[in-house]
Amino acid sequence: MSYKIVVDSCCELPEALKKDSHFEIVPLTLIVGDTYEKEDDADFNQREFLDAVAACPTCPKSACPSPERYMQAFETEAEHVYAVTLSSKLSGSYNSAALGKKLYHEKHGDKDIYIVDSKSASCGETQLAMKIAEWEDAGLSFAEITDKIEAYVKHMNTYFVLENLDTLRKNGRLTGVKALVASTLNIKPVMGADDGNIIQLGQCIGMKKALAKLVDFALRDAVDSEQKALMITHCNNPAGAESVRAQFEEKARFKKVLVMDTAGISSMYANDGGVIVTI
Repeated sequence: MSYKIVVDSCCELPEALKKDSHFEIVPLTLIVGDTYEKEDDADFNQREFLDAVAACPTCPKSACPSPERYMQAFETEAEHVYAVTLSSKLSGSYNSAALGKKLYHEKHGDKDIYIVDSKSASCGETQLAMKIAEWEDAGLSFAEITDKIEAYVKHMNTYFVLENLDTLRKNGRLTGVKALVASTLNIKPVMGADDGNIIQLGQCIGMKKALAKLVDFALRDAVDSEQKALMITHCNNPAGAESVRAQFEEKARFKKVLVMDTAGISSMYANDGGVIVTI
């Protein structure tokens, strides 16, 4: 059966998959004050965006794709269509995709379309998109794959350490975190996700120690790591990402290891220097 996987632009795809006709990225829009408003597409310039954020006194924001834009992505000859979005607790992208599915059915009738709330972001979406492709290529049925997706979401874990939490805090994305220490003390919280909500797992003095703690938390939770992919994304922090990769590979084996720089929406949330991990 032919298939198509639609992802929002919070999903980092390897370059090969960006050119794969099975995949389509639907962009969110990035907004910084009154001077910067651009779609998070292939023309995204991370340095330009980070400089705009640093120069603006107000918090950057994003706008999710319209339901009509998702409907357009669903208008394909592919028999099975999947849409993977960032957590519905972080963005309206999931709801927009669900409305896009409804619009499609009203206009065109029946089609197998499944909307996936990743309950994650960034490389968490990548994990799901690549698993869906793997299952489709293995010949599993649409029903089998949708069941597997939901089971995979429940067992996938996301961790991150950021240099700066201001964007998440000011955009109201840290409501589940009871206390955050002053950044002037150089104390870095180690964060995770619980059913799509951001939670604080621990904290350390300095980024280096916080990333080591992230690895410890992830390995504590990892089950059958040799059968899973380790995915790491970073916002302008290749040294931090490489350190994390090396620490993981020293202590565990993985089916695949993928390291990527963040695209636009992930760069907005992670801020300069942030590192995100999913297993």
